[in-house]
Amino acid sequence: MPGRLRAVTRLGCAARAVRWPGPGYGRLARVTAPTPALVELAVAHGVATEYWDWRGKHVLVSSEVVSAVLAALGVDASSPERAADALAEHQLARWRRTLPATVVMREGWTPWFAVHLPHGSAAEVWVDLEDGGQRRDIPQQDHWVEPEWVDGVQIGEATFQLPGDLPLGYHRLCARIGSNPEISVSTLIVTPQRLEPQKLHRTWGWVLQLYSVRSRRSWGIGDLHDLADLAAWSANDLGAGFMLVNPLHAAETAGRMEPSPYLPASRRFANPLYLRIEDIDEYGDLAPAERDRVRALGLQTRVLNEDATALDRDTVWAAKREALQLLFGVRPSIGRIAEYGAYCDREGQGLIDFATWAAISDLHGPEWSKWPEELQDPAAPDVVAFRNENADAVEFHCWLQWQLDEQLARTQARAKSAGMSLGIVHDLAVGVHPDGADAWALQRVLAAGIHVGAPPDAFNQQGQDWSQPPWRPDALAATGYAPWRDLVRAVIRHGGGLRIDHILGLFRLWWVTSPERPTEGTYVRYDHEALIGILVLEASRAGVVVVGEDLGTVEPWVRDYLTERGVLGTSVLWFERDADGNPLPPERWRELCLATVTTHDLPPTAGYLAGDHVELRDRLGLLTRPVAEELAVDEAERDSWLTALRERHLLGNADGDVERIVEALHRYVAHTPAKLVGVALTDAVGERRTQNQPGTTDEYPNWRIPLGGPDGGVLIEDLPNNQRLRRLIGSLSS
Repeated sequence: MPGRLRAVTRLGCAARAVRWPGPGYGRLARVTAPTPALVELAVAHGVATEYWDWRGKHVLVSSEVVSAVLAALGVDASSPERAADALAEHQLARWRRTLPATVVMREGWTPWFAVHLPHGSAAEVWVDLEDGGQRRDIPQQDHWVEPEWVDGVQIGEATFQLPGDLPLGYHRLCARIGSNPEISVSTLIVTPQRLEPQKLHRTWGWVLQLYSVRSRRSWGIGDLHDLADLAAWSANDLGAGFMLVNPLHAAETAGRMEPSPYLPASRRFANPLYLRIEDIDEYGDLAPAERDRVRALGLQTRVLNEDATALDRDTVWAAKREALQLLFGVRPSIGRIAEYGAYCDREGQGLIDFATWAAISDLHGPEWSKWPEELQDPAAPDVVAFRNENADAVEFHCWLQWQLDEQLARTQARAKSAGMSLGIVHDLAVGVHPDGADAWALQRVLAAGIHVGAPPDAFNQQGQDWSQPPWRPDALAATGYAPWRDLVRAVIRHGGGLRIDHILGLFRLWWVTSPERPTEGTYVRYDHEALIGILVLEASRAGVVVVGEDLGTVEPWVRDYLTERGVLGTSVLWFERDADGNPLPPERWRELCLATVTTHDLPPTAGYLAGDHVELRDRLGLLTRPVAEELAVDEAERDSWLTALRERHLLGNADGDVERIVEALHRYVAHTPAKLVGVALTDAVGERRTQNQPGTTDEYPNWRIPLGGPDGGVLIEDLPNNQRLRRLIGSLSS
């Protein structure tokens, strides 16, 4: 991508990018090419041994990297002999299983599947349906496969066909061999062919970072009551149809809270920082002294609303936690006890594990890899003992999640009752913190010693390490994809839509074997038919729209596949150019997408037009060419968009008026056929500061910028009288 895009990392991630190419960059590195046996073994496990880089050059992955990735998958390829043994073992593995680990099919399909059994034996096969019913019309096919000797026993393969009228859902595929009373069981998932986004009525909505959007009643951080208020006003007064918010995933509740919403402790559970204390039912039952204390804590933190420079999560959380501890101590009514019990039953072991991690973190810190060894395994006897001995502490964190569930439900209900067609659209991060709750509780389905990242590209020429452990494809399949199902179901439960950050990661991910050198990695394939299928199934059941962030380098067929499954794409104005590098005419944009002018990894549009991003990157030492050259390219790109606006008669004589240019750019997006048009709240109030500067950690206050405009901080109460905002929204229809 030309010009200003060269300094943009992959959108949405808390990336750790190497800033400067090292000595010798650009020369061919000497690699030990994988042997044919290692290549065959890697391909069998979905590990790439070659790929095409961003310059269109063919790259061979070194045998050392391939072996390291295979090791993370539990495959020993440390020598040619062991690689050969591992390949032989892999080829026999499916013969040792009576049934496949998981079968995923679309409604209407009639796939075959294999049953392995002693040669000459008979198999009885049936499906136990999710609703309690049963299907036994599973015919065997006349399909001969040569038997195989496995561990001294000749094993045959019988082929069966599933019927095309199975209901959607999660079923059990069952098999009994001969007269053996033992039943083999695997997971059968039937998914919809597609969602139906074309039935959506075209609408617009805000794109915002909730933590930054405060009111006079906020405790220094935007919360769920603020979100509900903003949604109700935006729907009633402005006709907005949705609110796309940053990921609300759980962060650490002990020690320093990670500011990036894209590096969470857990993606399944939410961050209690977003609770509105006074909205908790038990607030009215506090004793007078305790209520006075909670009010005092609120007053102390509301002072922070006056600071428009940087947010202070840790101070706010310390105050909220003290208040929440007091509320947790209130004796609940029998009705509330029943509601809490129902919530805990629904969430099951996943909630218990999360709360246990949080309780242990309170004593030993949030990094579970530094805990006493006996507490590092969630299934260890010492963890069970800790949970029993610290039941109140574990209960507190379960209770926090219940309160979040209730407030999330109320927020979506208010948005819908105000007239929003979608309401809250949640955001799902790519992965989790390597020392967080999910990494601890789900370590059996995550690849140890591996980080997700990105290979070198024009923006980061030594690659990126996102510091997140990836799913193990084989382990996910062995669980029937339950962790993925539970995650998606939880995030969309109280919303009208879901944005998937880096949805390309459901197809393949770049596995980094050396954090110091993100170039030392390779792609690992995922069963996208299973992952996207489950996503579509859960979205269909919840009645939500799905938006995939599909920016960056995309294999040609991937966008077509996502469209086929009814998943909306993402179009950002600055990145929409034709083959010649010119602004893409609005009529050529995709219909099935969320279209915006900017993203949270770029400055708001006013700052972008002024070149603030170039000056910031120059100040932080992030530029890879002279600042004058960068500014010249930046100006040329800006001028190309101004020309496009003039040609469409969208700008008039307002060339030097930044506010009018921002309005014209939004009119340009409104002229596209996009089903969803997103407007950054920062653009509406004239903010110029970026929320996140990729490639930095503490050098810039990433994810800590409160909402502000040319005249300082902006609170929710200020929005109805903000004429800049009203003019911008008016430009969408004009």
